[in-house]
Amino acid sequence: MRSDTIKRGFERAPHRSLLKATGNYRDEDQNKPFIAVVNSHVDIIPGHAHLAEVGQFIKEAVREAGGVPFVFHTIGVDDGIAMGHLGMKYSLPSRELIADSVETMIEAHRFDAMICIPNCDKIVPGMLMAAMRCNIPTVFVSGGPMEAGRTPDGRTMDLITVFEGVGAMKVGKIDEAELKLREDFGCPTCGSCSGMFTANSMNCLSEALGMALPGNGTILATTSERRPLYRRAAKRIVEMAREFEAKGPGHGLLPREICTVEAFDNAMILDMAMGGSTNTLLHTLAIAREAGVEYDISRVNELSDRTPNVCKVSPSSKYHVEDVHAAGGIHTILGETDRARPGLLDLSRPTVTGKTLGQNIAEWDIRVATCTDEARKANQEGARLKGAGAYRMAGTDKDAGGVAVASGDDWDAYDVIRKADNPYSQTGGLTVLYGNISPQGSVVKTAGVDPKMLKYEGEAIIFESQEEACEGILAGKVKPGHVVVIRYEGPRGGPGMQEMLAPTSYIMGQGLGDKVALITDGRFSGGTRGACIGHISPEAAEGGTIALLRDGDRIRIDIPAHKMEALVDEAELARRRAGWKAPEPRMNHGWLARYQRLVTNAAQGGILK
Repeated sequence: MRSDTIKRGFERAPHRSLLKATGNYRDEDQNKPFIAVVNSHVDIIPGHAHLAEVGQFIKEAVREAGGVPFVFHTIGVDDGIAMGHLGMKYSLPSRELIADSVETMIEAHRFDAMICIPNCDKIVPGMLMAAMRCNIPTVFVSGGPMEAGRTPDGRTMDLITVFEGVGAMKVGKIDEAELKLREDFGCPTCGSCSGMFTANSMNCLSEALGMALPGNGTILATTSERRPLYRRAAKRIVEMAREFEAKGPGHGLLPREICTVEAFDNAMILDMAMGGSTNTLLHTLAIAREAGVEYDISRVNELSDRTPNVCKVSPSSKYHVEDVHAAGGIHTILGETDRARPGLLDLSRPTVTGKTLGQNIAEWDIRVATCTDEARKANQEGARLKGAGAYRMAGTDKDAGGVAVASGDDWDAYDVIRKADNPYSQTGGLTVLYGNISPQGSVVKTAGVDPKMLKYEGEAIIFESQEEACEGILAGKVKPGHVVVIRYEGPRGGPGMQEMLAPTSYIMGQGLGDKVALITDGRFSGGTRGACIGHISPEAAEGGTIALLRDGDRIRIDIPAHKMEALVDEAELARRRAGWKAPEPRMNHGWLARYQRLVTNAAQGGILK
């Protein structure tokens, strides 16, 4: 075992003395694997506020399973709270700090295996990047999704309802009392925000990638059914540590053995089938790099053209992750995708369950006869709504209670997750666009675009930052027929590649969602909907074409054709390029000053070099 480095031999007596001082190690533990419980409890993030209890539960479960658990925590940034001010510049960079800190802890203390407990935004990909670097047996088990909000008058809402309410109030579509109602009921419980935003997208993709157990992405944070999931994950990581000790590499137990090109394809196919966040592509590129896998952005269109969109979740529909779970969860989405396009998914890929992806689907797709009783119980109990303040780890596994999501007369599981012969669309929910504005690519969440906006031509209105754009949109500068251009917000230019949820929500709130498009070298929240194209590469700070655009330039967008073009002749672009000068860096001190010198553009995953 790796941990023998710090616990075996007379020369390690000082090390053992220190280990005993922690209260976690005894003489009888010498032959047991050391398991890192990589937690991320942060009080200010709703998705992480309950993770101290979760970590303690998992720690005890690891001990019961025969491992020696040690807990440590990472930092985290709540993208919603960091939105719209300087704090958002720190969000994407925090991914690198998380990866570095987990790698440091694992390598410095020679852990044999780790169980990662992320939930939100950059914490999931940061931990996945660290897992690829360290390449020891690893299982991911998240804190679970938040329940959707429910108002006293019976409306269902979420965080995006609140953000869009700001824009709606600005133009007089709602009053202050309605906005306060949305504020009070939009985010009712702990857990990752209730739509298919970035956090939930990444937790769901972890199942398809093979790094998490079934149910990880969709069993609600507030339901007692997460306890059996936590216990299964704790038991499995100890088993994997023991198996690796006996078998060594080459048996599908290590992250780099699980996460191959085919596994990353499986994850992206799921993302397209369920219309997940565009940020998943940014993170997948970064995780693949750490895994030593060449994974190019150009693969997205090839996969998207073959993948049916069988599931739409908020912000692209009225449904939330709780509905997805009640309708069958991720493995039912994968099952319908496989039935629609046999051979598209690589069902032979190993996963942390010890079984292949295909075997997992056979056991956890509730629409097939081979589905297990365990899977059916998790499906029935994992989406019961408890309401605000309901989370209690002290409960028992039999403490079901709550109201079933599927109790409404108009709720239809086969609309939440559509059958193979009735998809929302025949192609996937993500598309990469190329052209003279983004020769290295840009990304749009097709599943969230109004059909009339799939082909669009408009006049550019330029904003040099997200803050300037928010002021301009709220001031009424954006009109029907515009293409809103927000630039110098890429990984280097921002720095930090801010999410654009605020400006896109203001546009939707003002009723302009089917009348304007927005393009940026920044990125979007998973909660963004509309004709919003991000990740433009090269970015403005590199001298990309987006830096050369001017107010009034005509921009043509053709999503089905994968194209986006500025209707400006090449001679004029060359003249503008000759006169372009890189602006002074926005940060000249601290961590972000170092970050902006090292970071790559979005087409390369926004990684550090």
